[in-house]
Amino acid sequence: MPAVRTIKVVVAKPGLDGHDRGAKVVARALRDAGMEVVYTGLHQTPERIVKACVEEDASVLCLSILSGAHMTLVPEIVRLLNESGAGHVAVLAGGIIPEADVQLLKQAGCRDVMGPGTSMAHIVEQIRKYAIEGML
Repeated sequence: MPAVRTIKVVVAKPGLDGHDRGAKVVARALRDAGMEVVYTGLHQTPERIVKACVEEDASVLCLSILSGAHMTLVPEIVRLLNESGAGHVAVLAGGIIPEADVQLLKQAGCRDVMGPGTSMAHIVEQIRKYAIEGML
């Protein structure tokens, strides 16, 4: 019987946003749910985030964005993942993202957008779903 692969998630704070409490809460919830989590810290460039995803062999990338730069950063990260051969990594965004931008982010390759008030149980469930889809 093959070994079950642990879901590996990179949690990242792209851009100049300096508030990471939400990202840390999500990272802790994912660890508590049995996932392996790599938190990259504040002020990450798209290139460093993609490098972490590739080096860590991540299944899912969770981006926490509060700065309003989501329409620039998310599509750039998706593009770089694809260029680096890591297009299978499911990209999810959370934070302060206007509802009007959600569909645009999904069209740019973001699998899901979760805003304030999203339950940890829902976040964990969705990440499991996207990780399993990527492993098939």
